[in-house]
Amino acid sequence: MPAEGAGSMAGLGRRLAAVIVDWLLCQLIAVGLLHADLRAGSPGSFLPLGVFALENLLLVGSLGSTLGHRLLGLRVVQVRPGAFPVQVLVRTALLCLFVPALIVDGDGRGLHDRAAGTAIVRG
Repeated sequence: MPAEGAGSMAGLGRRLAAVIVDWLLCQLIAVGLLHADLRAGSPGSFLPLGVFALENLLLVGSLGSTLGHRLLGLRVVQVRPGAFPVQVLVRTALLCLFVPALIVDGDGRGLHDRAAGTAIVRG
């Protein structure tokens, strides 16, 4: 991967901003459209996470980026050959657990991307 510009590894700030945008949009969808009850312990409290998972599966699987990624000029790419839909499923499942995304390697990739064989790069 290039050190700078298009195709280079995305920085932590952009990746964090993108996931915050995605999470806020999923919260709005869950509450505004699906009328989720977000009180602790209520069945609807996990609905935003479900919307977040669905957004990642559908948009990353088909377009290579979520809405947050698009807004910040990022995309998800394969760094290891494999079936991209399976890689997106692994990446999404680990991302929804949250902790794997906090653990990064020397390249700045989260554990969820490393396990899936993907990386977030600048568009």
